[in-house]
Amino acid sequence: MPLILKAVWRSHMISLLHVQGVRYSIFILAFLAAGCRNEARPPAYVGTAVCQECHSEVTEAWRGSDHDLAMQVAHDSTVLADFDGTTFEYAGITTTFYRRGGEFLVQTDGPDGTLEEFAVRYTFGVYPLQQYLLELPGGRLQGLTIAWDSRPAGEGGQRWFHLYPDEIITADDELHWTKRSQNWNRQCAECHSTNLVKGYDPKTKSYATTWSDVNVGCEACHGPASDHLEWAARDEPYQPGTTGLVALRDSAGGPWLFDPGASIARRASPAADRVEVETCAPCHSRRVQVADGRAPGEPLLDEYIPLTLEDRLYFVDGQIRDEVYVYGSFTQSRMYHQGVSCSDCHDPHTLELRAPGNAVCATCHLPATYDTAEHHFHEPGSEGAQCVTCHMPTRTYMVVDDRQDHSMRVPRPDLSLMLGTPNACTQCHEDRTDSWASRSVAQWYGPRAETVPSFGEVIHGARQLAPEAERKLINLANQDTIPAIVRSTVLDQLLQTPSRQAAQAVIRAIDDQHPLVRYHALGALQMLPPAQRWQVAEHRLQDTILSVRSEAGRILAGTSRERLSPEQQVLLDRAIDDYLTIQAFDADHPATHVNAGLVEAARGRPQAAEAAYREAVALDAKWLPAYVNLADLYRAQGRDAEAEEVLRQALGEVDETTPIRHALGLLLVRTGRMEEALVELQFAAEEAPNQARFVYVYGVALNGADRPDEAVAVFEEGLRTHPRDRELLFALAVLYRDLGDIGSGRRIALRLKDVEPMGERAADLLAEFEVMERSGPS
Repeated sequence: MPLILKAVWRSHMISLLHVQGVRYSIFILAFLAAGCRNEARPPAYVGTAVCQECHSEVTEAWRGSDHDLAMQVAHDSTVLADFDGTTFEYAGITTTFYRRGGEFLVQTDGPDGTLEEFAVRYTFGVYPLQQYLLELPGGRLQGLTIAWDSRPAGEGGQRWFHLYPDEIITADDELHWTKRSQNWNRQCAECHSTNLVKGYDPKTKSYATTWSDVNVGCEACHGPASDHLEWAARDEPYQPGTTGLVALRDSAGGPWLFDPGASIARRASPAADRVEVETCAPCHSRRVQVADGRAPGEPLLDEYIPLTLEDRLYFVDGQIRDEVYVYGSFTQSRMYHQGVSCSDCHDPHTLELRAPGNAVCATCHLPATYDTAEHHFHEPGSEGAQCVTCHMPTRTYMVVDDRQDHSMRVPRPDLSLMLGTPNACTQCHEDRTDSWASRSVAQWYGPRAETVPSFGEVIHGARQLAPEAERKLINLANQDTIPAIVRSTVLDQLLQTPSRQAAQAVIRAIDDQHPLVRYHALGALQMLPPAQRWQVAEHRLQDTILSVRSEAGRILAGTSRERLSPEQQVLLDRAIDDYLTIQAFDADHPATHVNAGLVEAARGRPQAAEAAYREAVALDAKWLPAYVNLADLYRAQGRDAEAEEVLRQALGEVDETTPIRHALGLLLVRTGRMEEALVELQFAAEEAPNQARFVYVYGVALNGADRPDEAVAVFEEGLRTHPRDRELLFALAVLYRDLGDIGSGRRIALRLKDVEPMGERAADLLAEFEVMERSGPS
């Protein structure tokens, strides 16, 4: 039978078997699988309906869970909201919810802002809120940003509400329900259905998204089951790793045991790997997806790149700020590093806790030690006596969804005083201060509670350009016991303060055992010239992890081909192709086309780069990086007139024109139109004073226009906003040197030395000022 016909027949048979019953389905499916045993084929998804025939008990436990109800076809039994002609007012728009026949309908503002009628195709989620997916042309499903509060009325629920109640989101806003940010196909779909294939066609800019189960079924966690059916048909005894499925508990380690006299349990045997955590991570983390088709059990970074402790996502000490879900927090915890896995606390099928309240913690933490007033200093049985109240404080997302921080940290109100981070104490005791909480903790637990070092202090110091910050960052980066997400954050931060010592730490991290650290170490190699990058990172072109070797391809793309052997060129091209494939997977976002363009430009393919930037603009005419990089590409080719045309086009399209004005100013400097350039550069520096780079460039341009006094004034003003910016300090010190102002120059050079203690620029300048002072007036 031809392969294509065989595949069609197999699909048809499975659909029939779902109707006709179990006793035939398993064996016929096994027969079908065996029929292809000699063919190179990946295992196939068979659907939860097949799994339940042998696994009825766990399927019944899964029924009604958040996974089961993650996405459902809209009908009477799945829609929770009031569609009886109810209305909701927001931003001057009256949205009406009603029914006609069997359909659930919404009249609301469409893509152009006018009222239109849309049918609800699917429900999305179930508790504490339920969203509704409406259909737009091109296969798009969009999440309506007016959601139903499914909590009981006594808790404030049973009402319509807007997900952005404190903003005014209209049809021209990126957060409007019709825009890319609310698109189900690329933003949400993968984690609410099983075997999701996005199916984006860049030629038609449309979607043909498919799944095998509309909800999160068995195979979403255990992988495609066709090989498992074949194994079951052979009636072989169970052996871990031979069943054709990912049996997640096989790798989780032995049971938790208390040694005599111990108050905290340990695993009887360590976990063989972190397969279970990495199976949950894709849908319980803030990450970037880089490919389709990863099956459970395969390395996480072959399809996803978890985000680091960025300031917009986490507080500086690692506590959750934005909606980051669980993985990034959990991997910071001592629990994770002692081998705790998701299913130690959560039933993987019902998703409920394995025991209520403090009992779930008592599995590993002796109640006689920890569940006592002598430990928590609260009334037994009260909210304050609950482990999670102090160690897993909540933040509210999507207006009504309280989520707990899984870093499970000790409350540190002392850090709140130093860093402005939240703490569990004053989150409950809203009428008290952080100082009160800090004193209480010190009184209860002794001064040691406030002297334990926190990586947050180091990262905060680095972001403030504090003295010794770089040395402390390097020390953190070199500690293998620090969580990988923290070290990755540190490596990103080191890129902001490049030095010889920072580069050494980055080079060391390139060979770290954790792929996330290797990935960010490669990114931080941007502090080195391309030739030096090749010397230290060439071997990562063959890294076993997709995201790591593709990042090596990106960072090494600018290497001169003349110095590479044919074999080296092949390795480099393969890694670059991996990177470009990743960008093509996400071709429905303009950023990936800009990423591809940058790599094509670096490897000397300007036509491909130009096409990529143009495609980004075609996808989103407001995408600022596409214009800036296209103009820079034209600059590199000596096509300044076209570069200027692109930038002036951008001025009429983008919302934030300041970076465009800055880029235009630079172009005008290059073309000798200095007075016009200064107008643009001044605009950028004054409109965005928080951008030290804009201030720096404007000052340099003023000095280049023989207006040094004005340049001094710009640099001095800039340093009032950015008192520890290295480039502003260096430029001003050099300018004072050139003006012969030894005293002012030395003053600024000493400030530079304080900021850049490991650098050589300040020392060289100070030596020059010493010579100038000894020489006297010329």
